[in-house]
Amino acid sequence: MNLGGCLCGSVRYRITGALAAPIACHCSQCGRTSGNFAVMARCKAEDLQIAPTQHLTWYQSSPTVQRGFCSKCGGNLFWKDAGPDIYVTAGTLDRPTGLKVCEHIFAAS
Repeated sequence: MNLGGCLCGSVRYRITGALAAPIACHCSQCGRTSGNFAVMARCKAEDLQIAPTQHLTWYQSSPTVQRGFCSKCGGNLFWKDAGPDIYVTAGTLDRPTGLKVCEHIFAAS
């Protein structure tokens, strides 16, 4: 099990299933949401439990993608598309995680 949350603690989450090795995404959208590249780890959406949710806001960043963030502190928390998985921003996981970045994507961006 992995726990995590935003900077101010208004959004907390728990992942009960497996968490994949994180990827570092260098696309322009991730750069704009994080200030640089974003490192995210994939899990099954049904394994992610979020509470409380009153400050969790979803932004439609492209026709098929939503990004979840805290409306109080602005913490970049989640990335999801139409698939069954969701990506959690690795920096929001409680430490220690034991995770190691396995791949860089869109590095030419």
